Amino acid sequence: MSHIIEIKDLTFEYKREEDGKSVKALSGVNLNIEKGSFTAVIGHNGSGKSTLAKNMNALLLPSGGKVYVKGYDTADESKLWDVRQAAGMVFQNPDNQLVSAIVEDDIAFGPENLGIASDEIIRRVKGSLEAVGMYEYRKKAPHLLSGGQKQRIAIAGVIAMRPECIIFDEPTAMLDPHGRKEVMDTIRKLNKEEGITIILITHFMEEAALADRVIVIDDGDIAIDGTPKDVFVQVEKLRRIGLEVPIITDLAYRLRKQGIDVPIDIITAEEMVNYLCQ
Repeated sequence: MSHIIEIKDLTFEYKREEDGKSVKALSGVNLNIEKGSFTAVIGHNGSGKSTLAKNMNALLLPSGGKVYVKGYDTADESKLWDVRQAAGMVFQNPDNQLVSAIVEDDIAFGPENLGIASDEIIRRVKGSLEAVGMYEYRKKAPHLLSGGQKQRIAIAGVIAMRPECIIFDEPTAMLDPHGRKEVMDTIRKLNKEEGITIILITHFMEEAALADRVIVIDDGDIAIDGTPKDVFVQVEKLRRIGLEVPIITDLAYRLRKQGIDVPIDIITAEEMVNYLCQ
């Protein structure tokens, strides 16, 4: 497998508004993201996870070290469009990404700006909306849609640019449980069926448990990195960092403390049901 993103000794500093002091948000991060993988990044507020995401898309540039997206150096201004076309980004608030009064015009906006031929734009709009299950809403006004539907339109707008990787920065934070499920189903489908590399920044542990790999950021560096089972089995360490574990993992942990021999690496409700029903 080849790497689509390579991060070498990444540091990022910013000046605090209140006193002008330098704050190190990231300190010496080394990380490779495999093409076609689904990686979740978790960490408490202020841990540096969103700063890391924005460095992967050249919204922020390193104070030190290097970030390469598909081999392009994010600090090379002449490669900015190449970087952003390879790695698209979806933000927390879909309203900030929707620009048109009609859904299909919104999806066409990005490809039009890339100078893509109109018949290809029509194909991309249709394909992108079908990929997120929103084709029937193509003539609707985005402001009439639910939060989950709006976020799926924002995702379709990024897909229309044909990125190989999509970085999601807490895309479900403003949604109700139904909207969250809609968006997570869409993200998993894009990864499994379309082969798009997914990087999901989230504070919902149940969402992180759906990824192939979980990276825990603490105090600007990587504290834990592994499969969801490898990571969530470390209940005590995660709690020291200030994070919870998925509800089912917590249940398994408590049952074990009561002397019930539940496997420590159970992380989904389905696994728990299968175990208890043996």
